[in-house]
Amino acid sequence: MDLSVLVADDQALLRGSFRVLIDTAPGLRTVGEAGTGAEAVELAGRERPDVVLMDVRMPEMDGIEATQRICAGIPGVRVLILTTFDLDTYVYSALRAGASGFLLKDTPPADLLSAIRVVASGESLLAPSVTRRLIAEFVRRPGPAQPPPTGLAALTDREREVLTLIARGLSNTELAEHLHLSPATVKTHIGHLLAKLHARDRAQLVITAYETGLVRAR
Repeated sequence: MDLSVLVADDQALLRGSFRVLIDTAPGLRTVGEAGTGAEAVELAGRERPDVVLMDVRMPEMDGIEATQRICAGIPGVRVLILTTFDLDTYVYSALRAGASGFLLKDTPPADLLSAIRVVASGESLLAPSVTRRLIAEFVRRPGPAQPPPTGLAALTDREREVLTLIARGLSNTELAEHLHLSPATVKTHIGHLLAKLHARDRAQLVITAYETGLVRAR
């Protein structure tokens, strides 16, 4: 069955371009277009797409609030944020709102299609550059750590080590090399972390690591 995608952007030309790109890709199909955040929430609730391509800056309701409403109220729908700005200050807010990934609008078409599939599969698209952006945000906004979630106390020493390295921006391949583990073992540890911390994806693991004080921003 094809993966379904909802395109949300306030520019009709871009929406149309994304739609053509998606509909001509094998295994993907669009189920609608939204020109405002409110329309995105409404259409996501009605169509239940696998992935929403969400612009950040839209009229009526911005992409951050729309993302939060979709992730909180429509189970199974995942959001991939699109923006024109590499240093968009909304990246942190978008991930906190529940977005599973972040891409620039000038991302090569093949990478965009790959990102849709990655996010739809249940993974998060959190490149090291985005992780560094998250870390920079914690440096800019220092504050007291929140009480650790119950699951944090249940982590093994190895799981804490893996979580710390994820928060530092290491990819799975880099984790395997650094810890002298197989890629399969790394994925197993990450699966345990997601389950114990009730985290949706890698983005939430990074946020949890910093907000609980397990990792300190440098």
